[in-house]
This record gives sequence, C-alpha cells and structure tokens, in this order.
Amino acid sequence: MPELPEVETIVRGLVPDLVNRSIRRISTFRPDVLRQSKISFSKGLKGRTVNSVSRRGKNIIIDLTDDIILVVNLGMTGRLLLTRPGIQTAHIAVRFILDKEPDLVFDDVRRFGSLEVLTAKDWELRSQKLGPEPLSADYTNKRLQIDLAKSSSPIRSWLLDQHRLAGIGNIYANEALHLAGIHPRRSARSINKIEAKALHRAIRTVLRSAIRNRGTTLRDYRDSSGAPGKNAAKLKIYGRTGKSCHYCSGEIIRSVFGNRPAFYCPSCQPEPKEKRK
Repeated sequence: MPELPEVETIVRGLVPDLVNRSIRRISTFRPDVLRQSKISFSKGLKGRTVNSVSRRGKNIIIDLTDDIILVVNLGMTGRLLLTRPGIQTAHIAVRFILDKEPDLVFDDVRRFGSLEVLTAKDWELRSQKLGPEPLSADYTNKRLQIDLAKSSSPIRSWLLDQHRLAGIGNIYANEALHLAGIHPRRSARSINKIEAKALHRAIRTVLRSAIRNRGTTLRDYRDSSGAPGKNAAKLKIYGRTGKSCHYCSGEIIRSVFGNRPAFYCPSCQPEPKEKRK
C-alpha cells in the first residue's frame, strides 16, 4: 500500500496541473471504488474547481469550491494519474474530464482503493480521528514518548495504527525501527526517552529520504506521471530476508506478527527483554 512518501509524491505532482482546473464531468467504470452512489459522487464534483491538493496520512485531499472535499485513498494498487501521452491506464475505475487536458484518472487493478465526496465539515471530523503527522513541525519526540507510554502494543504494530500516527505503513515502520536500533516486537511503553528521541529522528529521516527518492516502488506504485519511485534501492531492512545488514553484516530476519511481516537485524535490534504476550 502506498504510504506517506508515495502519497506526498503524487500530491506534489498533481498540484501544478490540477489547481484552478474545473471538473466538467465524471465517468465511472468501476462504481465499487466509490463510497457513495455514482449519482451522488458525480453531482458533488461536477462543475466545481480545484482550490488545492494536499495529503493527510495516506489520503489525497482535493479541496474544491463550495466547501467540497474529494478524498482519495489508493488502497493497495490504486493510481491517480494525469493522462499524458504514454501513460499506462489499463484498469481505469474513474475518469475526471477537466476543462482542459490532461484529464485525471483513478486506475486500480485490485480496486481496494476508494473515492469519496465529503463536505469540508465532515472531512474535518474524520481528519481529527487520525493521528498526528510525523513530519509536522509540532510533532516532537516528547509527544512520541508520551503516546508510546500509553500502549503495550508491539512498537511495529503501534506505528501502523493510523489513529496513533498518520501515514506510516509497514515499509517505513520497519526502516525506522532498524535505523533507531529497536526490535519490532518491543512493547511501545518499554521504549525510554533516549530511544523515543532516536525513533522520532529515524521516522523523519526515512520518510524524508523516501520523498526525495519519489517513493518506493516494489510492484504497483507509480507517481502522477506514471513513473516508478526510486527508493526501493535505498531500503536497508524491508524485504531483505537472509541478506546482510548494512550496519553490522549480520543476517536479516523475517518474522510475522499482526498479520504483517517484520524485518530486523538481531545484532542491531536486540530481542525485547520483557515477556511476550
């Protein structure tokens, strides 16, 4: 699933071509990606102009005139693409015909993504249920430490909870924990002040690096121009089972819990001392 860096990359690519553009009509080919009826979806968008494009967690937020918000979640394989020459769009679910080219399409082979039209007020209420943004200026290591102390969940699982911290998925949770030297099964509350500071710094480091590299493409992710991200070659731990750790040359281990694989180096990320539950 596209995570914060991938969604941020898409948003930055969309802004120059979408802001101040108007939606003339909508063609829906796969209504199962909509969170409302085709009629309500089209009525909510038709004729409205894009004020801004932004990100909240893993969601793309398109702010339109008349206090209307289009929320796009890419799911596992969703792509939000501008229809330039050469763009591959074999699984279009929704096409937005704009006042001038290029148009915008939501393409999703597995159709786990979703699109929904909300009022600005309804979106604000939903946004408030998400956790803080890890790259925001007011998200401090002290805030992270306080929040961690409230939970006994494994730290990898804690990082994936969008109500606790918005935008991080399994790739960057594993990368940040490896950089911080914290085992993924450690309970959140066992992480001390020094470790929380290191984790806070590691989260920001791996997210910013991935944004600079335009996201991680393992298989499906593409940016708004249809190009793959370049960050996969920079991954230090995720998906590298049996390979050597870049820091100590130890063998990377794969472990599954919470229905998700975790990757760690036993030397750099020692097993938790507390008893597992």
